[in-house]
Amino acid sequence: MEKVSSLSELGFADDVHRALFRPIHQAAPPSPTSRRTKISVIGAGNVGMAIAQTILTQDLTDELALVDAKPDKLRGEMLDLQHAAAFLPRTRILASTDYAVTADSDLCIITAGARQIPGETRIDLLHRNLTLFKEIVPPLARHSPAALLLVVSNPVDVLTYIAWKLSGFPPNRVIGSGTNLDSSRFRFLLADHLEVNAQDVQAYMVGEHGDSSVALWSSISVGGVPVLGQLASDDNKAAVVMEQEVLERIRKAVVDSAYEVIRLKGYTSWAIGYSVASLARSLLRDQHRIHPISLLAAGFYGIPSDRQVFLSLPAQLGRSGVLTVANVHLTDEEAAHLRHSAATLWELQQKLDL
Repeated sequence: MEKVSSLSELGFADDVHRALFRPIHQAAPPSPTSRRTKISVIGAGNVGMAIAQTILTQDLTDELALVDAKPDKLRGEMLDLQHAAAFLPRTRILASTDYAVTADSDLCIITAGARQIPGETRIDLLHRNLTLFKEIVPPLARHSPAALLLVVSNPVDVLTYIAWKLSGFPPNRVIGSGTNLDSSRFRFLLADHLEVNAQDVQAYMVGEHGDSSVALWSSISVGGVPVLGQLASDDNKAAVVMEQEVLERIRKAVVDSAYEVIRLKGYTSWAIGYSVASLARSLLRDQHRIHPISLLAAGFYGIPSDRQVFLSLPAQLGRSGVLTVANVHLTDEEAAHLRHSAATLWELQQKLDL
């Protein structure tokens, strides 16, 4: 019997991919690959160091560069990691206040950001972060013109837009961590409620990272079984109402969970470290995995094409950054929430001096 090497030979349509995913406009090809991989982390605070530590333990890079404005703390963090060399994969660890140390990076991860002062307005905080990003992004782009930029600093969606504008990079090479961690929290809480493994739960939070994020209830599935669709087919309609109420409480719990961690330990670090490491793996190892990350959302799901806002959507990631955006079905209500978030961010961006 002749072996079949592809589904095309069995008559599976070649254009199925185009039906499932939408292309990224003005996308640039991946940068030339090198034998050694380099990641730079900007900001040696709790989040930046959790990301650095996770990247090291997962053996995701050959060279790790750390940048921070505080030289003593930065050198201390570098030495602390270097002293663990006997227990880690062989990785060269560098640190400096000079952005030249990031030269020829494959991926630059920005965690630095100004914290909100009590009584400070959101737009005032954004202006302070804009000033900070004007010091960070241009030298990163200059020293690593072929790199991918991954913004983790909050408010992540607007700051990713700022990083894109300041870098001059094509939009597929600038992303924000967005709702990747929110979606992980969502999956954990759903799995806990349904008594299954979180890896068997397919569920996304999309839109603006934060209080207005949108839970895609219509696309939740467990082991391939659509949860709400299965409930709707039951005779007991009360079960549908009950479960929808439970899901809304879970959505609210997802939004509040970061605040709970901050209340208890003062900051979040480990979960975002693992979340960003998963993004780094998908990007640099060209895994084509789908993550809900902050990307240029203009033209998707009814967002006007002339409104250049960054929002989280499920996207396929690879060596050139964002490859495609998954064509996930949204209900009218979910799409309306997404467009409302886009309008709010667009209005905010108009007040920035870019």
